[in-house]
Amino acid sequence: MPDPALNGFHHVALICGDYAVSKAFYTEILGMRIIAETWREERRSWKLDLALPDGSQIELFSFPDAPPRPTRPEARGLRHLAFRVRDIEDTIAALAAHGVPCEPVRTDEITGQRFTFFADPDGLPLELYEDAG
Repeated sequence: MPDPALNGFHHVALICGDYAVSKAFYTEILGMRIIAETWREERRSWKLDLALPDGSQIELFSFPDAPPRPTRPEARGLRHLAFRVRDIEDTIAALAAHGVPCEPVRTDEITGQRFTFFADPDGLPLELYEDAG
């Protein structure tokens, strides 16, 4: 059987609790670019397509009465979403300027890369992973 020839991620889909708050967080604080914003009347739901400079995307959905995440971060499913950054200290400072706290920086014992965690408005664990390349 041939390899599936996966080339990377196209997008990650997230469901938020407060659309306006999450939209502002991902666009104004994290600086993601809006590709498209669609109101889906039949679902009473917004779908916001966001892009990072490398072309990867996040689909941000709002659904009425979506249940909260059961635990953090060890529940089944998505554990966290990691963003590649050039300078972790600069990125932490930019987040702090918006009132977004980060955990202390740690070093990955396997790769030697520095990383930290923070959370989006719904408590979704997000990671900053310093790309030394």
